[in-house]
Amino acid sequence: MATLEKQVMVVGIDDSEHSTYGLEWTLDHFFTPSLGSNSLFKLVVVHAKPSASSAVGFAGPGAGEILPFVESDLKKTAARVVEKAKELCTSKSASDVIFEVVEGDARNVLCEAVDKHHASILVVGNHGYGAIKRAVLGSVSDYCAHHAHCTVMIVKRPKIKH
Repeated sequence: MATLEKQVMVVGIDDSEHSTYGLEWTLDHFFTPSLGSNSLFKLVVVHAKPSASSAVGFAGPGAGEILPFVESDLKKTAARVVEKAKELCTSKSASDVIFEVVEGDARNVLCEAVDKHHASILVVGNHGYGAIKRAVLGSVSDYCAHHAHCTVMIVKRPKIKH
């Protein structure tokens, strides 16, 4: 009997609760322990680490002096984000997971990860920004929905009713 090659699912993560929820939701729905190694997907978890210069956002006197500190902080954040994702995958018994940290803008990094891994699904969390904040910051999920060469699943956290 021929074994089917698993499709690849890329999940974008950052240091927000929204992306943690997106990864957790994905694990609960596609990588449940009951499936064991029968999951249809191989999981690639990708964190886009901003470059120090883009994180600082200015280039003037003194910028060069603080960049090493910013870079160090971004590396620590990336390590923390990936460690949290690894712990979540382990707690949900997900195996066959690849973790990547790629420097760059999340929109480009995620679309490039889709191409690199020939992914059939990209999962991103939804920050739930309002129209103005989204217009200023740009929405990663909107960008990926229009530019990724695969199906894009945007996982939204349920609204908490007061």
